Amino acid sequence: MMQAISLARLSSSNSLRWNNKRGSMKARASIFVLIITIMLTACAPATPIEPTPDVLAIRTSAANTVVAEFTLTAAAFTPTSMPPTETSTPEPPTETPTIAFSTDPTQIALGTPGLLCDDLSFDPATVDVTILDGTAMTPGQEFVKTWKIKNTGSCTWGDGYALTYSYGERMDGQAIPLGTVVQVGQEVEVSVNFKAPTAIGEYTSAWQMANAAGVTFGKAVFVKIIVQ
Repeated sequence: MMQAISLARLSSSNSLRWNNKRGSMKARASIFVLIITIMLTACAPATPIEPTPDVLAIRTSAANTVVAEFTLTAAAFTPTSMPPTETSTPEPPTETPTIAFSTDPTQIALGTPGLLCDDLSFDPATVDVTILDGTAMTPGQEFVKTWKIKNTGSCTWGDGYALTYSYGERMDGQAIPLGTVVQVGQEVEVSVNFKAPTAIGEYTSAWQMANAAGVTFGKAVFVKIIVQ
């Protein structure tokens, strides 16, 4: 009887020891699994690994972009040829004809009071009767310049017709009245009294015929002197 009890106690003690040992082994196994899991988690990469980019494709794309930018820049800076502009050539001023109204009663009766009746002409070879161009004068010298002109208009020259100053150096010029009637087609000599300037130099004076109304007509005549 005592022996049976001793065996039962021994068996119970052994069973308890085995259970304790078995539990300790399970705990160790769980700890080992946990440690392995933690190590795998720590060694794993934090972010997914991206595939390696194709370097050749990137270089090709960059080159195409640079070529496109150069093309756009060249197009922006390519000068556009402008059509040549026409340069207007200034025309010389045209002389406005001076209209001298007729005072001839016959022409007025015929209904043509607005005809250009006053006109003149001269021969360059004989126009200068006195004081040829370039004549030398002393300072303050008085002289008379005479020209020969021809009435080429349709009206007779009478009282009030005379030379009048046009431009240049006047040289105290005073026109001498005609003192005669000049018919159409007739030549006449016209004169102006002058006084040479006191300063040394070359001087030119231009004069035109004018009718009784003061309207000038025809080409101008000139006198040219040298004061020395």
